[in-house]
Amino acid sequence: MKIFVTGVTGQLGYDCAKELRLRGHEVVGSGGRAMDAEAGYVQLDITDAQAVEHTVAALKPDAIVHCAAWTNVDGAEAPENRERCYAINAKGTENLARAAKAADAKMIYVSTDYVFDGKGERPWQPDDRCYAPLNWYGQSKLDGELAVARTLEKYFIVRIAWVFGLNGNNFIKTMLRVGKTHDAVRVVNDQIGTPTYTADLARLLADMIVTEAYGYYHATNEGGYLSWYDFCCEIYRQYGLKTEVRPVSTEEYGLSVAARPRNSRLDKSKLAAAGFAPLPDWRDAVRRYLEEAQL
Repeated sequence: MKIFVTGVTGQLGYDCAKELRLRGHEVVGSGGRAMDAEAGYVQLDITDAQAVEHTVAALKPDAIVHCAAWTNVDGAEAPENRERCYAINAKGTENLARAAKAADAKMIYVSTDYVFDGKGERPWQPDDRCYAPLNWYGQSKLDGELAVARTLEKYFIVRIAWVFGLNGNNFIKTMLRVGKTHDAVRVVNDQIGTPTYTADLARLLADMIVTEAYGYYHATNEGGYLSWYDFCCEIYRQYGLKTEVRPVSTEEYGLSVAARPRNSRLDKSKLAAAGFAPLPDWRDAVRRYLEEAQL
């Protein structure tokens, strides 16, 4: 297959392009900066509808894996950034969906737990209706989902959470950096979800794109639900850091600009029902990540 991957300079896009090439697909990528032409790269601003239309028409891909996004959740709340965030996550996604339709290409749109309101304790189902995201980032991603669903028939919308990968910044890198320079760290213990290792997710998306099992999915690593506090404790345990981890409530932490969902539990059972292999346990993902990243 010929597959166009957006956001290849980010954590997930980088791993997706790598995995798809390993499987013998012809991959063309776009991202935030110029890359080696030999890597199969095109410059593209997804907020430019005409440029998206012309690029996809010229490439004639069989599928698009859309990983590009505005991911600075707190930054999106700033009035000067709202328009840009929405242009990328909602309008840019709509531009790609329209181009995919014109090219008769499949499309995977990578979305987020932030499309939900974060209330309750019941795990969110892939086909739950989304109402009132808590922040502007969540609203922009939800509107991107809606644009894909109303434009295409051949689409996968895959929601993920708590992402970490080799090619970029993430919670693990941040907590190790802080843990090496402080005797104690404070970590929120009342936001519950599950991490997602991009290398594992990339393998799932590569499995998915060659099928016609279209629809909404949730995809995080297995191993049960946990808090950010639990996540940090396991990271330090595996790394061998003795830094004290102090659990605090969201209110006590008080450093986030954007509201965060307390309930980010995503039910992933639909993956197995559709014939896809679940992602490995998140603890094993942390182990493999630390070995590969050599932090």
